[in-house]
Parts: sequence; C-alpha cells; structure tokens
Amino acid sequence: MFKNMLAGGLIAGFGAGLFAAMLHFAFVQETIILAERYETGELVHFGNDAVGGESETVSRDSLDPGHGDAEEADTSALTRNVMTVLFYALTYSGYGLILAAAYQVAGLFGRKISLQQGILWGIAGFTCVQLAPAMGLAPELPGTISADITLRQIWWLGTVLATGAGLALIGFGRNVPFVVVGVVLLALPHVIGAPVLDSFNGTAPPELAAEFSARGLGVGLAVWALLGWLTARFAAPEAA
Repeated sequence: MFKNMLAGGLIAGFGAGLFAAMLHFAFVQETIILAERYETGELVHFGNDAVGGESETVSRDSLDPGHGDAEEADTSALTRNVMTVLFYALTYSGYGLILAAAYQVAGLFGRKISLQQGILWGIAGFTCVQLAPAMGLAPELPGTISADITLRQIWWLGTVLATGAGLALIGFGRNVPFVVVGVVLLALPHVIGAPVLDSFNGTAPPELAAEFSARGLGVGLAVWALLGWLTARFAAPEAA
C-alpha cells in the first residue's frame, strides 16, 4: 500500500507539475518578465509615455531579453524555462504525496475517494495553499517591497494549517460544534492579520500586479483540480 501511495502521488504530482508549467508559460511568465523590466529600471511606471517614451503596448510586445548576444539570450531563456519546469514538477510532486497520504487517512475512516471527489479535494488543497493565504498575502511580482519574509512564512504556514483543519471539520464533522470550530479556524488567520507594510511600495504598475495575482490564482485552481483527480486515479484506496 505504501509503495502504491508513493508511486501514485509522485506520478500525479509530476503530471500536474507539467500542466502547471504549461499554464505558467501561457499565462503568467509574460507578466513576470515585464515586471522584471520595471524592477531593473528599464521601464518606469508613469514614465515619459506622453513625450515619446515606451508605452505599455510596446513593452508587452518586446519581452524577449534580446540585449547583447542573441545566443546568450537564448541560452538564458532556455535555462530559465527548464528550471521553471523542474520547480513545478518537484513542488507538485510534494503536494501529490501529501494528497495521497490524506486519501489513505480518509480510507482508514471508511471514506472512498472517487475521481469526482478527488477534484473537490484538489480544490480544497488550492484553498488551503493558495486562495486563503492570498487573502492576506497576494501573489507578489518581482520588485515588490514586502514585510519580513520570516513573518510572512509563519503566517502562511499557520493559514494553511488552520484552513486545512477548518475545512476538514466542516466537511467531516458530525455535529454543529465541529462546524463552528471549523469556521473559527478558517477566520482566525485573517482576524490575526497577515504581516504587511504600513505603506504601498513597488516599481511595477498596480494593474500588472493585479493581472499577475488573478492569473496565478486561476492557474493554481486548474492545476490543483487536476492534481486531485490524478491522485485519486493513481493513489487513492479503491479509487473509482
């Protein structure tokens, strides 16, 4: 059973990671590259557009880092893309193992995870890992000035754990007190509040940051739903 869980979780996670990389290249990477140009000062928000400076449209159409040697730029882009694929594959392989272990625990309590239920579990995972934390700490573009990273990591981890526990109590609790405690756990991290700065900072346009957050969360939802389905297919006990 352990070998099946391990192999199934890795297969599901690796497949979801490849899907995540594909969606990243299609919807997210463009905004990151553009934000990096603002971060380096190549582009300036509210710059000299009125007097002939580079416009937003032009900057979106010239995202290739073609400064200097073309071969060097191509090598840099290839390395970046390969590292992105590896990052997503490894990250979602880890998530796949966690989800596979959760399915096994549910199986011990007589819960059979169908493929349709796997999608719901995946969406719940997305809520824990991305959606709930994003309500306090939105996905950040390069060049964004943020609060202390240690404080943000502690708050993120606490939010993930509290959200997961809250959803479990609401979904599997047998009476009202369980549901009430679950709701309290869902709200607790946001009542405490995420660590944020007292003022707004950043070099990239806020419109670009909003686009990045929206696309990142949309991609995350799609990938987590697929991860839940794949994990139910390969790693859940008696998956339908």
